[in-house]
Amino acid sequence: MASEQAPLPFGYTFAADFGYVRFECPAAGAPSGRVLFAISSHQLQTGKPTAGADHYNGMLDCFKKIVKNEGPSRLYRGITAPILMEAPKRATKFAANDKWGKFYRDLFGQQQMTQGLSVLTGASAGATEAFIVVPFELVKIRLQDKASAGKYNGMVDVVVKTVRNEGLLAMYNGLESTLWRHILWNAGYFGCIFQVRQLIPKAETKKGQTINDIIAGTVGGTVGTIFNTPMDVVKSRIQNTIKVPGQVPKYNWAWPAVLTVFKEEGFGALYKGFIPKVLRLGPGGGILLVVYTGVMDMFRKMRDERLGKQL
Repeated sequence: MASEQAPLPFGYTFAADFGYVRFECPAAGAPSGRVLFAISSHQLQTGKPTAGADHYNGMLDCFKKIVKNEGPSRLYRGITAPILMEAPKRATKFAANDKWGKFYRDLFGQQQMTQGLSVLTGASAGATEAFIVVPFELVKIRLQDKASAGKYNGMVDVVVKTVRNEGLLAMYNGLESTLWRHILWNAGYFGCIFQVRQLIPKAETKKGQTINDIIAGTVGGTVGTIFNTPMDVVKSRIQNTIKVPGQVPKYNWAWPAVLTVFKEEGFGALYKGFIPKVLRLGPGGGILLVVYTGVMDMFRKMRDERLGKQL
């Protein structure tokens, strides 16, 4: 990562990711692009494989049927939770990755990052990120799912009713599957960034570095999405399951849920919603890396100029 060249305090790495959040919303259509993809992905993941209005054959079919049967506004239902989640989620990703990277380099006596350490730090950053996003994800899923959306009037109502009916810890339903989802994505993302940067020619110009970062980040985002989509599918089902005392939910723990989906619906069911998800997170991974690197370089330049004036 760029931050290895000249380490900056944690606050700088945390703040750098807010630059991506500010950039991403206009790029996604402020915020229609991102929300449309996210909702389409969720509907494909939770939709049962039966014919009719609630069965989706793909991303475009999902869009068309949602608009036709439920109205255009349904595409934006649950928008508040992901918007509120985005800034702390993205800000945590690279900041935690940098911190875990330093921890593991010191632990294993390494001066530089290696392929193995890149995967390990990415996985650890993903686990850290997961604790922040679980409540937001639960609210988003319950608002977006057609079967349960009528029970709630908005984000606050979801929180109030969930805590009242299921207990405070219910806001962390799906924590285990969310941990796996973020561990797998971030391990693939940061691991691929390291490997791709080793394989492609070193950039000699700022433009070349930007192109390299787009390539590395896009490959990382795509691979991470391939790794974590099955966990995203079961996470959606786990978090949309209402806990009933005395009953064991059909979808409870991540890996058993993966096996259940595989046995009942086939391997393809584990990749429901993959196309809209990879179209968002593949290029998004490239944009994320470019913006983060650019903001960190700006912070580093500001720091060096300030230190130069002091001397």
